[in-house]
Amino acid sequence: MNRYYLEIGAALILYTVALVASLVASQYLMDANIILRSAVALTPILPAGLMCWAIVRNMRRMDEMHLRIQFEALGFAFAASALLTFSYGFLENIGAPHIPWTCVWPVMALMWILGLQIARRRYQ
Repeated sequence: MNRYYLEIGAALILYTVALVASLVASQYLMDANIILRSAVALTPILPAGLMCWAIVRNMRRMDEMHLRIQFEALGFAFAASALLTFSYGFLENIGAPHIPWTCVWPVMALMWILGLQIARRRYQ
């Protein structure tokens, strides 16, 4: 597990640096062409891909029981995130404040954590 924490931690640090740098750079590139602005805005996707890679590598190292727990947690996270985001989307139709798409991933992560707690409790 220590290797996983090192990989995911490094990816999170790179993501944070890339995100801050892209946000700052975007402020100075308001008049630049769309291709350059798009490239700068999408820069944080590269370290986010490293996070995905670290998660998959960690899952490949797990035994069958831990994989089953992860599978159940991810299934819960998928369904619960869809339910929450769709529900809020319907509320936006009647005047609830708009929430940007970038908030979907944190919802998914929180639902994954909740799903892990539920699945772990089931197999204790």
